[in-house]
Amino acid sequence: MAYIGKEPIVGNFQKCDAITVVNGQAAYTLQVSSTNVVPESANHMLVSLNGILQAPVTSFSVSGSTLTFASNLATGDVIDFVILLGNVLDLGTVSDGTITNAKLAQDIISGETALSSEPADTDEFLVSDAGTLKRIDYSLIKASSPGLVEIATADYSSGVASFTLTDCFTSTYSIYKVYLYNILFAADNEELRVYFQNSSNADVDGWVNYGSQASIRDDGGAAASGAEGGGVSDYLRIAIADFESATSEVSALEMTIYQPYDTAQTLVAYNCANRSDDGNFYSIYGHARLNVTTSLENLKFATSGGSNFSSYKTVIYGVKRS
Repeated sequence: MAYIGKEPIVGNFQKCDAITVVNGQAAYTLQVSSTNVVPESANHMLVSLNGILQAPVTSFSVSGSTLTFASNLATGDVIDFVILLGNVLDLGTVSDGTITNAKLAQDIISGETALSSEPADTDEFLVSDAGTLKRIDYSLIKASSPGLVEIATADYSSGVASFTLTDCFTSTYSIYKVYLYNILFAADNEELRVYFQNSSNADVDGWVNYGSQASIRDDGGAAASGAEGGGVSDYLRIAIADFESATSEVSALEMTIYQPYDTAQTLVAYNCANRSDDGNFYSIYGHARLNVTTSLENLKFATSGGSNFSSYKTVIYGVKRS
């Protein structure tokens, strides 16, 4: 292309610092303003020795920032100058505000790599804010609909008389749902006990518990019911009928816990489906109130007589409000 006036210079031309010849030495370090520089290649250099331009490759070579002459130099030789041409096809640093939309390829964001799961909260999206391109974290635009958020889970792995789920309760949620199911004990005539622990992993005393139960016989006989007051204890007693060990006598428990992280407002409501060996199927329900001022963090399930669980599954959810 022809130009009117001076033709623009394209490239990154640099004159290296003066180099002092050392007798019997062929290799020298290239620097600009006392900082090592790396030429594109020997063909991108002008090297003058004793007033004569040297032929690239045959008279000298370059590796990294080291210039090496084909033979050792001697006292009296003078390296007149070394000019680095840079990459003469490189446009260098583009001036601010000079690249327009028309200059960008339509596939600049290719989408060749797809996310296989929900983006992380810190993943960023590009948005146009009144014509200005900005980035925004996914955490600021993801849906915040109400629902259940899984907090912790535990499945049976070996026989234990108790198991604990830690760090279940925080100030993030005011209501929690707990499901314990596929419950079987290694021995008959056990009761299920639920303990709540504080930040010191100590069982919290001060539960006032009241439970009721209704049952129907498998043979269609008369239904029965009963109730009991709990008094004050360090656990919730989830049983009027006993828990059993046979696979046909599996039980399940659902609990709703209100404000466990609040130091003075914790309430619990529960419902348990229990199949006993006396031919009855029980529906056990009740509620409890914590009458001491402390916040809760852990949840522990235990048998009353010290026998092991032979199966269980549990999951805890935080109830997310809109």
